[in-house]
Amino acid sequence: MSIVIRDVREHELDSVLALNNNAGSAILPLDEARLRHFYEHAEYFRVAERDGNLAGFLVGFGSASRHDSSNFAWFRERYPDFFYIDRIVVASRRRGGGVGRAFYADVQSYAELRHPQLACEVFMDHGADAALLFHGSFGFREVGQNTMPGVNVRACMLLKDMCSYEWVRETYGDALPALPW
Repeated sequence: MSIVIRDVREHELDSVLALNNNAGSAILPLDEARLRHFYEHAEYFRVAERDGNLAGFLVGFGSASRHDSSNFAWFRERYPDFFYIDRIVVASRRRGGGVGRAFYADVQSYAELRHPQLACEVFMDHGADAALLFHGSFGFREVGQNTMPGVNVRACMLLKDMCSYEWVRETYGDALPALPW
């Protein structure tokens, strides 16, 4: 019953696409080309396995990336250095079972070594209370709202300070040890 978080494998992209596009209105749909772009360019693209089955995925980008999301651009206009969670999807049968918490622990461990802030958004027009409570329990705070052009979806923009970032920078500078993630 353990949850394993690991890098996505190319042969899993069809399953990831189906999981994304069955997630409901809280996640924008993807096509194969966009998912392939994530696979080739995302700084962080990991999946969760539970009992040997795909249970979810998370995609993220550092602020220096050329990611073209309007919400990413909103953060980039306001914050010089952050790690952005583009999307997290947990299979409906696995929601409430700790997969989301495992992802956020993993992505925070990744981000806090590299960026002073962790950024994401929650869509406001689709029953956002559970997602807002989830993010609040992880220390995120609202820093604004953004209406996404083209899809007219209002997003609550959330940010969390990475408390370990300063220590890591003071200790290692820009040269992190070459350790496997």
